[in-house]
Amino acid sequence: MFEENNIDDKEIMSLASNTIRILCAEGVEKAKSGHPGMPMGMADVALILWTEFLKHNPEEPNWINRDRFVLSAGHGSMLLYSLLHLSGYDCTLDDLKTFRQLNSRTPGHPEHGLLPGVETTTGPLGQGFGNGVGMAIAAKMTAARFNDEKNQLTGNHFIYGIVSDGDLMEGVSHEAASIAGHLKLGNIIYFYDDNNITIEGKTDLTFSEDVGKRFEAYGWHVLHTSAYDHDGIRNAIRTAQNEKERPAIIITKSNIGFGSPGKVNTAEVHGAPLGADELIATKKNLNWKFNGEFFIPEEVKNIFASRKIELKKIHDEWKKDFDEWKKSNKEKSELLEKYLNGTLPENLEEELLNAVSKEPNATRSLSGKIIQKIAQLVPNFVGGSADLAPSTNTIMNGFDSIEPGKFSGRNFHFGIREHGMGAVLNGISLYGGFRTFGATFLVFSDYMRPTIRLASIMELPVTYVFTHDSIFLGEDGPTHQPVEHAAVLRAIPHVTVIRPADAYETAMAWAYALRNKKYPVAFMLTRQKVEAFERDSDFDPKEILKGAYIISKEKKNKLDFVITASGSEVPAAAAAKKILENEYSIRVVSIPSREIFERQSDEYKTKIFPADVPIVVIEAASMTGWGDLFRQKLLTIGMTSFGASAPYKSLAEKFGFTAQQTADKIKNWLK
Repeated sequence: MFEENNIDDKEIMSLASNTIRILCAEGVEKAKSGHPGMPMGMADVALILWTEFLKHNPEEPNWINRDRFVLSAGHGSMLLYSLLHLSGYDCTLDDLKTFRQLNSRTPGHPEHGLLPGVETTTGPLGQGFGNGVGMAIAAKMTAARFNDEKNQLTGNHFIYGIVSDGDLMEGVSHEAASIAGHLKLGNIIYFYDDNNITIEGKTDLTFSEDVGKRFEAYGWHVLHTSAYDHDGIRNAIRTAQNEKERPAIIITKSNIGFGSPGKVNTAEVHGAPLGADELIATKKNLNWKFNGEFFIPEEVKNIFASRKIELKKIHDEWKKDFDEWKKSNKEKSELLEKYLNGTLPENLEEELLNAVSKEPNATRSLSGKIIQKIAQLVPNFVGGSADLAPSTNTIMNGFDSIEPGKFSGRNFHFGIREHGMGAVLNGISLYGGFRTFGATFLVFSDYMRPTIRLASIMELPVTYVFTHDSIFLGEDGPTHQPVEHAAVLRAIPHVTVIRPADAYETAMAWAYALRNKKYPVAFMLTRQKVEAFERDSDFDPKEILKGAYIISKEKKNKLDFVITASGSEVPAAAAAKKILENEYSIRVVSIPSREIFERQSDEYKTKIFPADVPIVVIEAASMTGWGDLFRQKLLTIGMTSFGASAPYKSLAEKFGFTAQQTADKIKNWLK
């Protein structure tokens, strides 16, 4: 590979790793902002991995059988950007020069979707670690569905990553590591950048555990190498590749800011530019003989160009075998296309509406019945619960569970690891081909909010099944009764929250979530049975997909006010109308999703809620945000405190959500 340059391999590799170091340091210096230390410390590891082991194709960045590289230590983003540029991806020198600038494709932390080759958005520590576990599971599931003894063309690859001290301190990485070890994900190979430095100083301020022993306890294969021993790095990767059942973590002893004579092994180099003088001193220290900024020696270009040719051959050979496989495996090939394209039945809404009886029930139970139908209709539909499947009604009956060595199933058992579950769901969604959901009680959405936020940033269509959605879950009391959680989820940009009231709304909520190809959807479902309520005879279930719709029209030409509610409070709204309708002309509106409603036309919004008509909103939760939706005269009937431990009907009486109490509040308000 290097003979034509007439330079010793070690010298060229040293030159190449120093090129990466200096590109990273220069990018940070030009931006006057960033984290040069990790890229400088791990440049040799990245060089060996990307030029000798990582299976990818810059000309086909979405090749389904590529290795994935996850930079969980996302603060070191210049390392990834430099590798993408050198490897021949659509990442230019101008992209490197505009690092961290407005409208740049090279933001401060890697963002999925801005540059090809960026597999996930990282930065919040531990998240990339968990995403990689999800990707590894998705690869195993893909292989289990489409490979056989003769064909190993899909899911046959590795998930590589670089993780930091901070990643391994964050709780989400503990949860995800435990899942990976339990499932024996031997397709994970992570490098732990063990540089003993965080922002505040040396890691021994707070971090003194034996990381190797911890990961051994998780069931991982623990290896060790120096970040500057090229043969040691190669041997560690090969050893990890040969281990088929245990995920591998390669503890890589490194020096943060390697090459900088004044700042190596200091906290200062973690998150600040070297400074002009120190950058000059670093180049001198590394024996850098080239002038100008962002310079790439020809010998280094040749390394990456040669690797690109090799990778194209690997891809082309795979493509030839894959095309032959498709011809001789037409049924599987068509199924794979459906997975990748997210194909759904045209009559999905009708199928789901017919899957449930319309008698009053808990919406979690209705959702469970709909899930059974979805499992029959959508073969790439997978998901599970954080140890609450019997309560969230999320087991797909008749389908296997995902277990060690068994990845053809549909049901996940995430254990009591909500945060890890969220990160894994994001990784599966990023991998492609699967529609994922995760379930827990709504109050525990707090444990996974960072992953929901990242799913929204990455525009991932993950579905969250949050049950036990209000104080009316009853006797478990205020520790389990969500109050502020609906408002919090609604505050996350682009998250669609749906709180259905009955079978019709629950079926259409699932139809919406499945047809949605962008951004997360969160259901809020009841534990208790929701009482029946009457709709007008001209009700069309598809109106539900507009987020708000009239369930009961006013009886006179004059409209005095509108009562609107979501979920389990809709029956109370309908019953309050009956109490008051001799005195007032009242419209009742169900509003299962504020977000969907807000996307409708102004004409539709005004049709449902006329601009000059007072509105009453009922929801057994914090009312934060409702005043932003309605600017007219408004009465909110909600929660201003935590709940209490008691049967749900007693709680309705205590906190003022019965039909009579609602009617009395409205009358007092109108007076």
